[in-house]
Amino acid sequence: MRHSDQVPEVHDARDAGADGTARRLVILRHAKSAWPDGVPDRDRPLGPRGLRDAPAAGRLLAGSFGVPDLVLCSPARRTRETWDLAGAELDRTPPVRHEPRLYAADAQDLLDVVREVPPEVGTLLLVGHNPGLEDLVLLAAGAATGDALERVRTKFPTSAVAVLTLQGPWSQLGPGSALLTEFAVPRG
Repeated sequence: MRHSDQVPEVHDARDAGADGTARRLVILRHAKSAWPDGVPDRDRPLGPRGLRDAPAAGRLLAGSFGVPDLVLCSPARRTRETWDLAGAELDRTPPVRHEPRLYAADAQDLLDVVREVPPEVGTLLLVGHNPGLEDLVLLAAGAATGDALERVRTKFPTSAVAVLTLQGPWSQLGPGSALLTEFAVPRG
């Protein structure tokens, strides 16, 4: 197992942990990508706006949620670049796994990946794509604080960050089992 694939102890989960307390699923849609001619979808880079917005997403993560215990990132170029720029804003680098199942995943695929996360992980960050991420938030959120759920239903744009809180282990994440506590769209 490579170092970046190892699951860490919980260090900065702030309200999430392995002892049955709340777990936090932070969902980050990749920043705005470019559409160069002849480049396969998987290899599309970030565009100028994405290069500005991804660090802003990282500053939001650093200021509001701390360092996640584990990052699962789609292997697509635009998601990797988003994470590289966002992660550079954190105090330290968490373990990152580039998970092939996140590319072109639907909500059920994403749910399956999250349910496999070890219980030691208190805060998990998913970096991926729409419509899967938006659909996952809408599927898992049984309730929300403020107008967050309505805002997600309206639009889940690039660089959007949604935070779901789950009581119990990751294996119990399912339809309506989480609380959507935050939804933000950082811009650089």
